[in-house]
Amino acid sequence: MKKNELLNKWLWKWHVIAGLISAPFVILLAITGFLYLLKTDYETPKQKHITEVAIKGTPITFQQQLEIANKNAVKKPNAMILPKHKNEATEFVSGRFGGKTSLYIDPYKKGVSGEILPKTTLMFKIRKLHGELLLGKWGTKIVELIASWMVVLIITGLYVWWPSRGWDIKGFFIPRINQGKQILFRDLHVIFSFWISGLLLLTLAGGFPWTDVFGSNFKWVQKTTNTGYPSSWEGRGFKSTVNGKPISLDDMVVKAKELSLDGKISIGLPRGKEGVYSISNELFSNLSAQKKLHFDQYSGELIHQNTWKDVGVLMRGRMWVMAFHQGQFGAWNWWLMLFTAFALCAASISAIISYVKRKRKGSWSIPKVPKTFNVGYSIIGVLLLLSILFPLFGVSVIIIITIEFLKQRKKATKTL
Repeated sequence: MKKNELLNKWLWKWHVIAGLISAPFVILLAITGFLYLLKTDYETPKQKHITEVAIKGTPITFQQQLEIANKNAVKKPNAMILPKHKNEATEFVSGRFGGKTSLYIDPYKKGVSGEILPKTTLMFKIRKLHGELLLGKWGTKIVELIASWMVVLIITGLYVWWPSRGWDIKGFFIPRINQGKQILFRDLHVIFSFWISGLLLLTLAGGFPWTDVFGSNFKWVQKTTNTGYPSSWEGRGFKSTVNGKPISLDDMVVKAKELSLDGKISIGLPRGKEGVYSISNELFSNLSAQKKLHFDQYSGELIHQNTWKDVGVLMRGRMWVMAFHQGQFGAWNWWLMLFTAFALCAASISAIISYVKRKRKGSWSIPKVPKTFNVGYSIIGVLLLLSILFPLFGVSVIIIITIEFLKQRKKATKTL
């Protein structure tokens, strides 16, 4: 591919500037992302004394366990996770998302085995550091801005790196170790960045739905185009016909087992006299196997069911990239995300070292662009497209253009 050399210099300039600003944050995101991938391995043994029980005697019924949970939970449980093994404590869930808590009942000792509050765990803090820098809403916006610029860094980096004078296959794998440290670290940055560029774009796509501005806009598009979850998924519009005594939780457990659903099975508990039971399964390794079924709490009859085919295309895509981002598709996905986090950290650190080695004293050593260069309509079009897609990036571009304009005006004033 024949490149426009002036455009190449202009893109390199902004690649360096954006890299210097975002590199510390990118390293932090890579490290915290790496640590959060270890969540299950870290938490499972630490919580084993709560989640696992000794099999001794005859277990009490699920209905009796629910009664114990209702008496001991700070907030009344809204769901029960169906145990897969006899030595598992029964998990009763209260709240949702960040306010979620889990109370575990030992069916053999007929009491509470313990409670897990995600907000108090180390991994919750690491996730908050990863998603919002522990700064709340402002932190979330900073992370979203950095993620937006990472997309630009990847695009500009690929263009600047793209060979214009022939290909050398060794350049894809082997850094030049005999041409000085600056070249060595530059090559390490290039090699690591090239091999994870596609993976990183996919990983970023999985992170954007959690952001404030892009995430809100994405949800609005989903709602407007009716491509999210169907309105019947949560079962808010369904009501049980009040007739006699409600069926027991044990009856619903029987129904849930008869469905032979894969993954983690949850039984949503009725809210009030007209509420419904809702059975769903969570299986990230095979999203298409997920279902949601609603039952009358008195007759136990099926009121409505949804399968993954009923979920809109944007929500399906969103759930896929979010699951990929967290390495939830199995061992291959987990190791791939672990490699991506390591390579991103290595690429960022090597870029900083290469810059420091190249930097001249008393200067920022930002690549210069000839004054004769004018940004073409195609570049302006790409910037507008990215600004619409990533609004915070658009705001930052406006600020940069304003600063550049004021600097040029100040220079022009001095020369008069």
